[in-house]
Amino acid sequence: ESLELADGLSATLFASEPMIVNPTNMAIDDRGRVWVCEAVNYRPDYNPHHEVRKKGDRIVILEDEDGDGVADRRIVFYQGADINAALGILVYGNRVVVSSSPNVLVFTDTDGDDRPDRKDTLFTGIGGLQDDHGIHAFVFGPDGKLYFNFGNAGRLLMDSTGRPVAGVAAGTNPASGGPYREGMVFRSRDDGTGLEVLGHNFRNSYEVAVDAYGRAWQSDNDDDGNRAARIVYVMEGGNYGYLDEVTGAHWRRPRTGMHEEIPARHWHQRDPGVVPNVLVTGAGSPAGIAVYEGDLLPEPFRGQLVHADASPGVVRAYPVTASGAGFSASIIDIVRSPRDQWFRPSDVAVAPDGSLFVADWYDATVGGNQAVDQQRGRIYRVAPPGTAYDVVAPEYHTPEAAARALVNPNMDAQAQAYLALAEWGTDAEDALIDLWNHGNSRYRARALWLLGRLGEGHLKAALNDPDPDLRATAVRVARSLGVPAATLAAELAQDTSARVRREAALALRGDASPKAAEAWAHLAAGHDGTDRWYLEALGIGAQGQWNRFFPAWLERQTEWDTPAGRDIVWRARTARALPFLARLARDATRSIAERDRYFRAFDFYEGPEKYAFLEDVVQGVRAGRATQLHRALLHLAPVPADSALLAEALHLNAGSPAFLDLVERFGDGGSAGELHAMALGGAAAALSSRAARALLGLHGPEPFMKAIEEGQADRVVQLLQGSDMPDALDLVEEVVLGEQFDTELRRLAVRALARSGTGQQRLLALARSERLPEQLASSAASVLLNVWSVEVRKEAEQLLGPPNDRDARPLPPVRSLVAAAGNAERGEAVYATFCSECHGASAFGPSLSGIGSKLTEEALFVAILHPAAGISHGYEGLRLTLADGAQVTGYEAGEDANFVVLRTAPGVERRIAREDVSAAEQLEQSLMPDLTTVMSREDLVDLVTYLHSLK
Repeated sequence: ESLELADGLSATLFASEPMIVNPTNMAIDDRGRVWVCEAVNYRPDYNPHHEVRKKGDRIVILEDEDGDGVADRRIVFYQGADINAALGILVYGNRVVVSSSPNVLVFTDTDGDDRPDRKDTLFTGIGGLQDDHGIHAFVFGPDGKLYFNFGNAGRLLMDSTGRPVAGVAAGTNPASGGPYREGMVFRSRDDGTGLEVLGHNFRNSYEVAVDAYGRAWQSDNDDDGNRAARIVYVMEGGNYGYLDEVTGAHWRRPRTGMHEEIPARHWHQRDPGVVPNVLVTGAGSPAGIAVYEGDLLPEPFRGQLVHADASPGVVRAYPVTASGAGFSASIIDIVRSPRDQWFRPSDVAVAPDGSLFVADWYDATVGGNQAVDQQRGRIYRVAPPGTAYDVVAPEYHTPEAAARALVNPNMDAQAQAYLALAEWGTDAEDALIDLWNHGNSRYRARALWLLGRLGEGHLKAALNDPDPDLRATAVRVARSLGVPAATLAAELAQDTSARVRREAALALRGDASPKAAEAWAHLAAGHDGTDRWYLEALGIGAQGQWNRFFPAWLERQTEWDTPAGRDIVWRARTARALPFLARLARDATRSIAERDRYFRAFDFYEGPEKYAFLEDVVQGVRAGRATQLHRALLHLAPVPADSALLAEALHLNAGSPAFLDLVERFGDGGSAGELHAMALGGAAAALSSRAARALLGLHGPEPFMKAIEEGQADRVVQLLQGSDMPDALDLVEEVVLGEQFDTELRRLAVRALARSGTGQQRLLALARSERLPEQLASSAASVLLNVWSVEVRKEAEQLLGPPNDRDARPLPPVRSLVAAAGNAERGEAVYATFCSECHGASAFGPSLSGIGSKLTEEALFVAILHPAAGISHGYEGLRLTLADGAQVTGYEAGEDANFVVLRTAPGVERRIAREDVSAAEQLEQSLMPDLTTVMSREDLVDLVTYLHSLK
C-alpha cells in the first residue's frame, strides 16, 4: 500500500517473507518462474546479532502454480556456503550462473528436476568476499556471449584452473599503472574463453544491461555522500575515470584544471581519456538494471533502461536520447515508496509476458557492508492494472518458433532461442530474414546478430540500412566476425551518423594493418571539436598506435589549430603531439582554464621529451602570469633545470596555495622566510597547517621551538595537531609536559596528540610511566575513550578511568532509542561538536549530506553504535608499519608504484615511500570513534534525529 507507481501501472505482491528473504538479485525463466539469490549470511562477522544459516545461503525458485499472480510454491534449487551473499544469478536453459566472490559457479540441471546435477567453476580468484564491490551478475547478450562486471574490490580474475586471465590480473592493481583499474565490465564466451575487458575504472557497477543492438549500459555508485552516482554507456575499451589513469590517485587529490563541481570531479570528467557520463543521478545506491524491450508496459518505458536504486527506494526508467556519438538521458520514476523507507529495490527483471519484477531487499539500510534485518524480503510484479500473470513458455522446436522467442522480452527465452537458431544455421535463415523485415528496429537487430553469420550479403545490407542504430549494430556484428576493421572504418568514414563512425573508430583498436592509420585519419577528420564522445572513441581506437595514427592525421591537415585539431592534440598520447601541446600551453592569448587543460594533458606523458618541451613552456610563460608559471613548473620533475625560475615562481605566488604546491614538489628554493610566514603568521588555517608540515619537513623543529619560546605555543599546537611526524609529536608533547604553560593550553595539546595513532600511543606511554600530569588525566581519558581503536580505548580506561562527563547509564536496545523523541536542532549542535570535523569539508570520513535518504533511524543507530558492521567502501583503515618501527594509520588516499598517500587525520595527508613500508595491514575495525563514551543517550537520539533529516 505504500508504493506509488507511474501512470498506467500497478504493483502486486508476488512473494514475501517467509517464502523469500534478503533478495540480492533475481532471474526469470521462460516459464515465468522467479529465481532469487538469498543473502541471509551477509557479513556475519560484522553483524554478530544475526543468525547464520549453517548450511549456507540459497538459490530459490518461486512459482505461481495457479496463475493468480502470487507465488505459492518455493523450490530450493541449491544451498551452500559457497554462495553466501551471492550478488548475481543468470538462468538460461538448464544452466544457472551464480556470482559469489571469489567464484563464479555454473550449475547444470541435466534432468529438469530443479536440482543441479553438475557444479562447475567458470571463474575464480575474484576479490570482494562478502563485499558489495565484488563479482556481480552475468547476462546473456544478443551476440550469444556472456556479459558481467565486478566492483573495485574484484581486482583479479582467474580461469577455472586458477590461472590469471591474461591482461586482467596485473591491470586491476592500481600500483601497476595499468592497463586496467578498479571496477571492470567483461564479455566472454559461455565457457569463459575469449574474455574481453569492455571498460574499466568504475567504482562499483552492480550489474550490466545489454540491449538488442549490443549496447552495454551500467549504473555506477559514487563515494558515499557526493551525489555523483551515474548511468554510463559502455564504450568498448573505455576508461571511466574513478581514479587517476596514470597514478591511481583518488579523485579528491588536487590536479591541474580539475572540475569545480563534485560529480564531474569525482569521475575525472576533464581528463583526456575518460568517457563522459550519460546521466548523474545524484545520491543513491545503484543496484540491478535491465533494458525493457517488451510492449506490455506503457510507451514511455519501452526500449528504455530500467533501474533499481536502493538508497532512495525507487525504480526508475531512463529514456535515452542520441546526442552526437553519445547519449543523454532523463528520469521517469516507475515505483517509489515515500512512506516506507525500508523499501530497498535491489534488482529488476522482465518476465516472458512483458511484466516487470522488482526484488526488494527490505531493510533499514541498503547493504553497503551492513544489514539490520534478515527476516524479510519481497518480490513485486509491475504491470498495467488488471493484467493477469499468464505465461505460456515459448517453443524452440522450429526455426519459426525460435525466431518468435528471440524477440521475447525475457532473457532466458532470448538465450534459448539464440542457441537454437545458431544450431540450425542456414536452416534458420528464412525465419531470420522474416524477422529482419519486421518493422521493429530491435527485432531486426536481434535477427542481424545471427544473419551476419550466414552470409556477407546480410551484413552489407545492414551496413547500408537507413536506420543508424542498425548500421552501428552491423559494425559490432562485423567486428565479432573478424571483418577487417580498417576496411570497415574506411567505408564508414563518411557516414552521416556520428554513432556509426564511433563504432568504426572503436573497431580500429588493436588493428595493426597498414591501412588502419589512414582509416583512423579519415575518421578523425570527422570530429567537429564539440563531441567529446566521438573524441574518446577516436582515442580508444588509437590506443597503443598513436605513433602511427597521429602523423597520418597530421598529413591530412592544412590547419591543425582548430577546435577539432586542439581536441585531438589534447587527447593524443604520442611524443609527436608534444610540440603542438606545448604551443597551446604557452599561448598567453588563451584563458587560464583552456591552458590548464593543456597542462593537464602533459600528465599523461613520461620521458625526457616531455620535460624538454615543458622547459620550453616554462621559458615561454616566464614573463606571464604567476598562475601559468606555477602550472608549468609543477609538471617538471624532479626539479626545474633553471633554479632561478623556481625562485621567481615562488616569489610571484607567495602566500597562496600555488606557493605550497611548488614547495611540496621542489623545496622552498630560498623562500624559507615566506614559508615561515605562512606557517606561523596570519595565513588561513588550512594553508598555515599545510605550510607548517612543509616547514617542519624541510627545516626541522627549530622554527617551532623558537615560536614556542616567543609565546606562540598555542599556535604551534594547533598547526601540528594530528601529525605523526616524530618532530611534531615531540613539540606537542613538550607542551603537554611543560609546567610553564597554562592548563587549558596543555589540554589542547593532549587533544592534539590524540588526533593521530602515534600520538595516542605517546599519551598512553605517559600514563603508563606516570608522567602524565594529574590535571590532564581526565582530558586524556575523554579523548582516548573516543578513538576508533578498541585496544587504545581499553588501555586508556584501565590507566585513566572514565572521563568525568561520561554517561554511566547503559544504553537501551535500538528499538527503544528509535522510539525516543529527538530534537533535530539540538542534534545539529551535537553533530557540530562530535562529527563535523571528520564528516565535513575535510572528507576524512564519508559525507553525510544525504544520509537520511540512505539509512532509517534504526540503521543510523546501528551505524553509530556498531561502526564496524558497515564500513563504507574506501574508508577501510590501513595500518602501515615503517622500517623504523613507527606505525601510521589512516585511509588510503592514493597510490602509485613509488608512494602511498594516507589520510591520517582530518585535513592531514602523509605521502609515504613504498620502500619505507615494511608491512601493511587492512584493519577490520572502523576508524570511527566510539561516541557512546562521550555522548549521553539524549545526545545520541538528537544526533540521529538530525542525521535522518539530511535528505
